[in-house]
Amino acid sequence: MFRLPVLLLALTLSAPALWSAFISGSMSTETALIRFLIAMPIAAAMAMVFRSIVRLYERDSVAARRKELARTLAAKDADFSPDRQS
Repeated sequence: MFRLPVLLLALTLSAPALWSAFISGSMSTETALIRFLIAMPIAAAMAMVFRSIVRLYERDSVAARRKELARTLAAKDADFSPDRQS
């Protein structure tokens, strides 16, 4: 099943053919729909590549936040250790 972003991207990729078929009438409807169907897997592949790139940055960001949180907690733990008396 295709998601909405994939459908919108496929519509964008095949918009000139769809315009020619449905608005100006200079192209047959079958040709325009075939071009749309060809654009669907191309749009799905483009969306998959985009999502994988975004996931890589998200994973790096989450790892950096976890390290920073661990450092912060370790620093607070060292400040409030029961062995220290102020």
